[in-house]
Amino acid sequence: MGITTRALLREKGTPYDELGLADPQWADAQLMDFMLAHPILINRPVVVTPLGTRLCRPSEVVLDILPNPQQGAFTKEDGEKVIDDKGNRV
Repeated sequence: MGITTRALLREKGTPYDELGLADPQWADAQLMDFMLAHPILINRPVVVTPLGTRLCRPSEVVLDILPNPQQGAFTKEDGEKVIDDKGNRV
């Protein structure tokens, strides 16, 4: 994915602070163990396509790894339009 293990950690609404995960003492393997024990710590969505794997935050990042171009409108969860009805980026 081209990101660090720490970049995959979700902080809000998780036991991140309780577990002291901001402490740099934790190695990548240990952070992964925490994510396996507490899946809510995994930032998402992670999308896998033949063109790659990405953490799709913001959601329009998915457009970069789709095997075929977006054919219609694409609107983010907050209502922001990213692609118009003709398939053009806004």
